[in-house]
Amino acid sequence: MNKDIKQSALLTIELETRSLAGLKAYIDDDFVKTVELIHRSKGRVVITGIGKSAIVGQKIVATLNSTGTPALFMHAGDAIHGDLGMIQKDDVVIVISKSGESPEIKVLTPLIKNFGNTLIGMIGNRQSFLARESDHLLDTTVAQEACPNNLAPTSSTTAQMVMGDALAVCLMQLNEFSGKDFARYHPGGNLGKRLYLKVDDLYKQNERPAVYEETSLKDVIIEISKGRLGATAVVDKDNKLRAVITDGDVRRMLEETNDVSNIKARDIYNINPKKIASGLLAVEALELLKQFDISQLIVTDADGIYLGILHLHDLIREGII
Repeated sequence: MNKDIKQSALLTIELETRSLAGLKAYIDDDFVKTVELIHRSKGRVVITGIGKSAIVGQKIVATLNSTGTPALFMHAGDAIHGDLGMIQKDDVVIVISKSGESPEIKVLTPLIKNFGNTLIGMIGNRQSFLARESDHLLDTTVAQEACPNNLAPTSSTTAQMVMGDALAVCLMQLNEFSGKDFARYHPGGNLGKRLYLKVDDLYKQNERPAVYEETSLKDVIIEISKGRLGATAVVDKDNKLRAVITDGDVRRMLEETNDVSNIKARDIYNINPKKIASGLLAVEALELLKQFDISQLIVTDADGIYLGILHLHDLIREGII
């Protein structure tokens, strides 16, 4: 039984992989014209379909919207009962259908054409009604569904989603859609935080431990403990960063020294502290922490003035890690 289940799963993956490989042949002039048409359009992309194709359409709409191409979904069944009012004159309409012969599609297609909108057919049958009526075709024909009966939409819906992704990525590039743009559309969740959360948003919540070069060992330890960041900055009278002392530095000194009565901060500090500028992204801080295998970074401004300490726990708390 276990063997049969694994074989069935592997066959499904194999069949869908073949279908995706076959899509390469369909990235043709019609695909290019569709991308250019949408890029030039002053309207939105309206995507419609019925059944499983409708579900795929909703996913493609979500991808387009999140990558800078305004889009909306219109269910083909609802469209012929009033929702056609969603379509504006400059919109480009993409109709998704494997067969291209669904009754709702046959009713909807001429209505869209009558509005004067450009009609793009994402189809799995180039001889279909939808294919004949479309201004441009996005071919998602598959040789075989992964369904054992070759009936349930499996390979075909996978092909539709990938074609939609190809469309979205090409439009992203034409629109020069950057990481900052992506952050504007994804402000929520951990993904959003990775794109917009800055060092400034994190270190200000912490204590700001600081000592001078002549500070005694006792006071250094008190300052590190008070800050609960595992370190303290060493600054000059103008608050310019001079060095750092970590709890590890203190432990190593205690292991090597018997008489600690005259130990000052300058005797144990590290004059090459790992720093980060206040305006950088939190993910850049994470990369530095990983690179040097440390737990904290000293935050400074452009003039080297000490601002605070960013700790690994700050990134964990915000879900950056």
